[in-house]
Amino acid sequence: MGVVTTRTMHLDSLVGLARRRAPRPHSPVRLDVPAGMTAPLGCDAVAVPEAFARAMTARLPRMGCVYADGAHWWWLVPSESDVSLEWPAPARYTAGAVVPDAHRAPDLIHCPEGSVPYTPPIPLYLALCRVTGTTPAWSASRA
Repeated sequence: MGVVTTRTMHLDSLVGLARRRAPRPHSPVRLDVPAGMTAPLGCDAVAVPEAFARAMTARLPRMGCVYADGAHWWWLVPSESDVSLEWPAPARYTAGAVVPDAHRAPDLIHCPEGSVPYTPPIPLYLALCRVTGTTPAWSASRA
């Protein structure tokens, strides 16, 4: 008869195998400021479903950088543009211009002239309120 050798695996080895086999989470995708532009106030982003976004463009006096991923348009705004504003659904506000759950960055579909990438947040907020039928937070009656 031949000699049978057994190899025991320690818990550390099993954990290491599990980690190597598990899918690795991807790094968060951020919207990049185009070359030649500066973002002195930092960048956040507001995502709006495409149908609403198209309706909003005519209501905006100035559009900054806008990105699209097929389902949403992403508007660059200065950091902390959510302070004292409740962005109405179905918009999604993301600090740091992060695109959640994305495997690649959305495509840049609009780039303004000049060196500043921002869409002014108040006109963007008002346009979004208008197309969603939402009363702006400062106009809503307080109980």
